[in-house]
Amino acid sequence: MESVSAFFPAYNDASTIGGLVEKAVGVLRHTGRDFEVIVVNDGSTDDTPRILVELQARYAGVLRVVHHTVNRGYGGALRSGFGAATKDLVFYTDGDGQYDPSELALLLQRLEPELGLVNGYKIKRHDPFHRIVIGKVYNLFVRLLFRIRVKDVDCDFRLIRREYLRLARLESDTGAICVELLRELEGLGCKSADVPVHHYPRLSGQSQFFRWRSVSSTIRQLTALYFRPRPTMQPARELWGPNAK
Repeated sequence: MESVSAFFPAYNDASTIGGLVEKAVGVLRHTGRDFEVIVVNDGSTDDTPRILVELQARYAGVLRVVHHTVNRGYGGALRSGFGAATKDLVFYTDGDGQYDPSELALLLQRLEPELGLVNGYKIKRHDPFHRIVIGKVYNLFVRLLFRIRVKDVDCDFRLIRREYLRLARLESDTGAICVELLRELEGLGCKSADVPVHHYPRLSGQSQFFRWRSVSSTIRQLTALYFRPRPTMQPARELWGPNAK
């Protein structure tokens, strides 16, 4: 069975990160696969660093933590997580607890040899009404503009073959990285499947996206991405060769 790196980008997620790590370790141990769990602490100013120290002691040899001394943004946290992953498959979801890591089992069940991406889509979004509306408009807009085939661009619950990630050109440090990631993967010939997953209300903290500075940076990076050439349409396995690692 292919090994799995599971990681969580975390920014001020002290109230949720412990439970997420525990669930991820539990579901991956149950699969019998070789695995690792990674948390990217993106410059948190709450108790997240202290909790991660405790978690590392509890899950020694399983949990690794990547610390950013300053907040690099969502895209920066994801790029650090992708870079730190060492296993065959890379799973990530957010550290705020709005997705259940136990449902990683659903993605693994759906994975087939010809697939490079298994992408979750929200069965029902549990957010304030204005965010639901904005999310639907945004999802439709970027799917049409960038010709992305997955159902839910904004669902950060994904399982990806690391060979594709090593070829993907990722530069965004905002939420635009989700569009950039999917565009790169599809351009590389990565085939995908969609799996329904649950989405839960945010119990603490607040979204970092709905701030003027974040929105303006995302728009700027999406504009630059639109004019950037798509990667060569060729499967990663062929680009690397049969003995690539």
